[in-house]
Amino acid sequence: MAEDLEEDFEEGEASDQEESAEPSRGGLGDKKKLILFIVLPLLLVVGAAAGAYFSGILDPLFHSSKPEHKAEEAPKKNEHEVQAAIFYDLPEILVNLNTAGRKQNFLKIRVSLELESPLDVSKIESVMPRIIDNFQVYLRELRIEDLQGSAGMLRLREELMNRVNSAAKPAKVNDVLFKEMLIQ
Repeated sequence: MAEDLEEDFEEGEASDQEESAEPSRGGLGDKKKLILFIVLPLLLVVGAAAGAYFSGILDPLFHSSKPEHKAEEAPKKNEHEVQAAIFYDLPEILVNLNTAGRKQNFLKIRVSLELESPLDVSKIESVMPRIIDNFQVYLRELRIEDLQGSAGMLRLREELMNRVNSAAKPAKVNDVLFKEMLIQ
């Protein structure tokens, strides 16, 4: 029995020596660990930095702030110069609205234009027939539902602004103001 134990013990030592004599397969495992713990985080950091750079998040770090101060100082000088608004009243416009029934609905509107400069008054007067025509063509296609609520008024203002700015192209109209509006 002692001999059996000694043989088992010698076989165990021999198998331990054989395992240590074999080349370790940890070489492949070490490469995976290297990739997993060093290369992958490095790639993630580089990718995040590139994404931040191209999205513009890092622009304040790379550009000097001196040109920005010069750009901010210029508007401040103009803020002290208060320019009075120039308003130009258009003649009263009366149009019939687009209705599906036999009953006719009318829109009576008086509009004032806010101009950019006093020099634009002569330009507006020179193209006044075109402005009135553009307004009437648009207003005749409106329905009563189009004019209801504040959203309808806002859409009407935007459309009139687009039409007056396209008709009086060199002149700049800042706003269209409603003085009177009557739907009958």
